Amino acid sequence: MRMGVAIDASCDLPQAFLQEHDIAVMPIVVRIDNETFLDDRSPAETQRFLDQKLGTRSHSAETEPCSVEDVQKLFLDHLVLQRDCVFCLTITATRSPINDHVIKASFAVLKHYREVRDQAGIAGPFLMRVIDTRTLFAGTAPVIVEAIRLIQAGETPAAIRERLTHIANNAYGYMLPRDLYYLRARAKKKGDRSVGLFSAMLGSALDIKPLLRGYRGDTSPVGKVRGFEHGIEVLFDYTAKRVRAGLLVPVVCISYGGDLAELARLPGYDRLRAACEESSVELMEAPMSITGMVNVGEGAITLGFAAEEHVAEF
Repeated sequence: MRMGVAIDASCDLPQAFLQEHDIAVMPIVVRIDNETFLDDRSPAETQRFLDQKLGTRSHSAETEPCSVEDVQKLFLDHLVLQRDCVFCLTITATRSPINDHVIKASFAVLKHYREVRDQAGIAGPFLMRVIDTRTLFAGTAPVIVEAIRLIQAGETPAAIRERLTHIANNAYGYMLPRDLYYLRARAKKKGDRSVGLFSAMLGSALDIKPLLRGYRGDTSPVGKVRGFEHGIEVLFDYTAKRVRAGLLVPVVCISYGGDLAELARLPGYDRLRAACEESSVELMEAPMSITGMVNVGEGAITLGFAAEEHVAEF
């Protein structure tokens, strides 16, 4: 059985990994003033966004996740011909309608795939499995990496779905923003009251930033740190501790809303990299999606890993 993976564009993973494993990306359209970006994790499009320095005013942007019709077209025009089973992995359904769109599209895909495959001379059924990773951005990486590992190991679709559901329930996505005013303005645009004006003003005045966590569909602060660089050091050291305690998937993914070359210079990064090397855990670096930067601001960092349930200690 030819199995594959499809993700939405806000799932942060290195482009080389996506290309190596032929992972399909369901794009998101981003409109900022008179500029339109197709967020499909294309490095060129991401660089165009950064070069035009749109981050400071993109809190007013409009984002349009891949529609039901677009998902149907992607599958019926391409994936049902290239694969026999596709696992569709999306960011948490509590923060984006993309999971709902994919589920709705799956009904039409499963209804019409036979005629498409028959015309191409392809026998056999087509399976489509939709999985909510229940987290955000780099937090989705362990689920996607595990999906590829299980496919390469020749596991059955049923076994893969069960395992991915377990990993999604134990995937942790952490985020540290640089600009609370930006985050608050973007949240207000979307009708999200999780970052209040008073909190944004107080945090900016004292340089206190929230350390946010996406876990099991909930996105909320789990700690406060003074200053971005100190906060990153706290997060990296905490992650190194979790790496040494043992992960469910041997990978940590970091996504950054800027030049990836800056990551290695951040405090605590060397210690995290050393912990990953000692524990045979792959440390991935990925550019944050345009959608991610629009929603949380340029310069923000997200970090993801999967581990047994534990209390956040910050």
